[in-house]
Amino acid sequence: MLGLFYLYPILDAVRLAFTNASLLGGEVRYTTGTITAVLGHAALGEILANTAVFTLASVAGQQALGLAIALLVVRGERRRLPGMVLLRTIVLVAWVIPGIANGIIWQLLFSEAPFGAINGVLRLLHVAPVPWLSDPTLAMVSSVVSNIWRGTAFSMIVFYAALKGIDTTLYEAADMDGASTSQTFRHVTLPLLRPAILVNSILVTIQTLNVFDAIISLTGGGPGRATEVLSLFTFFAVFRNYDLGGASVLSILMLVISLVLAVLYASFLPRDEDRA
Repeated sequence: MLGLFYLYPILDAVRLAFTNASLLGGEVRYTTGTITAVLGHAALGEILANTAVFTLASVAGQQALGLAIALLVVRGERRRLPGMVLLRTIVLVAWVIPGIANGIIWQLLFSEAPFGAINGVLRLLHVAPVPWLSDPTLAMVSSVVSNIWRGTAFSMIVFYAALKGIDTTLYEAADMDGASTSQTFRHVTLPLLRPAILVNSILVTIQTLNVFDAIISLTGGGPGRATEVLSLFTFFAVFRNYDLGGASVLSILMLVISLVLAVLYASFLPRDEDRA
């Protein structure tokens, strides 16, 4: 029964993908025309490219920043430095902010209007304002930055837990062997973090593929389609175009992409024979 609870929405989305169902009503017919129309949509290639750029940059940024903060916190705690709890709390605050609010916050920061905070600082430094949201490339950069800001806390938690689980005698042995900080990181910390990095990659990738609320409040998918990712394209399909069948096709496409990436990441996870 529990399996059916989770499986039913997916099966219904598959059923709807083979129909011409619309939120406006009308006769529902079973057809493959919806799938053909969606997969042949002229904008789908650009949407998938935007999704790939947004996801890759966000996952890489969240992993790198989350690991850096976790390392800083763990080392600070080992040396009993003050402020580590405050640092963890500040990072976690960004994580609990809803996606829509996150987009609005960064829209105010990146705004090109006179009240825009970042351009305001640049003006004080006598630097020309930057078109953060009107330039297609910079708009994608702005979207990625806002997503990294919000999502880094999750990676920090995963890496913090993994780092706390590493036996400290390994670091003591590395110190006795005269290993530098970078050598200890490359040969002790990084190999032991491999499972955490891969599991975190799976989770962060799936989270990022589903992000649309922060983007819709930050750029609305623009300028043009420069920041329109697959999740936002799906949202527009059902709530702007009322195309329930087409949105179901896109949902199944997102599911397939997520499963393929999850299987790809999982193939790099250490197996029992690797640990032996």
